[in-house]
Amino acid sequence: MVSSPPLNLDAIRSTLATKSLGQILHLYDDRPSTNAEAVSLARAGAQHGTAVLAERQSGGYGRHGRAWFSPPGVNIYCSVIVRGMGPHLALSQWLSWVPLVSALAVTEAAQQVAAVSLSLKWPNDLLLQERKVGGILCESSFATANDPVVVIGIGLNVNVPPESFPEELRPIAASLLEVSVRPIDRNRLIAHLLLELEQGLDELRSAGPIRLRQAYITRCATLGRRVRALFMNDQPIIGIAEGLSADGALQIRAAAPHPHSPPMPLIDVRAADVVHLRE
Repeated sequence: MVSSPPLNLDAIRSTLATKSLGQILHLYDDRPSTNAEAVSLARAGAQHGTAVLAERQSGGYGRHGRAWFSPPGVNIYCSVIVRGMGPHLALSQWLSWVPLVSALAVTEAAQQVAAVSLSLKWPNDLLLQERKVGGILCESSFATANDPVVVIGIGLNVNVPPESFPEELRPIAASLLEVSVRPIDRNRLIAHLLLELEQGLDELRSAGPIRLRQAYITRCATLGRRVRALFMNDQPIIGIAEGLSADGALQIRAAAPHPHSPPMPLIDVRAADVVHLRE
């Protein structure tokens, strides 16, 4: 592995400019999962903005419980506790937009700190040249019906050399290091990521997703692509991803059954695994 300075609370705080996110930081050498740790802290009453970091995850997981490659000392494994959503959004809109805003915040931080341009695969996969470099996993619970607690989990491959990925992941996984001129300072990247995330969530609370939606569309590699949407208990949809709805749903126009058939209606997809198909 590439030499990467260890995570250090003082180094993170030296450039941290947030008002709440990361003001309470827990840093571990090893945890089964930063999300599981943050969920446990949230249930015990940990305050808004509390963040959990680990140098290594022995049981990291993504969506649907899939294992997440989590080698020590080179990546970012970070989970943040977010309480409340403000008075201006419906609960469903808040919960659907938090993962998208979180993914957008990571792209902005990577651009600012490492000069690496990432794109987004709906809803919250981070891509570098069509390979996955990171992802977001949000888990929510409720103190009351309209008082959500969301744990935002961020996994980002930062300083992993390509040859260090397991062989089966090399065609589909990437690391920021591949296009960076030098190893990336993870402490500075975490501080800036937390700032971008705080600013994005504050904007979502106060102004809604209008500008954020446009910023997400600009970064989204899914739009305009032929895709397959896979559902847990339904038939997949194959079509063109044409837009993003006001509540963050991916709008897919399924292929017409016959060449001379009228265009099919747009379908709003809110929960699915989306696969980019080759043209």
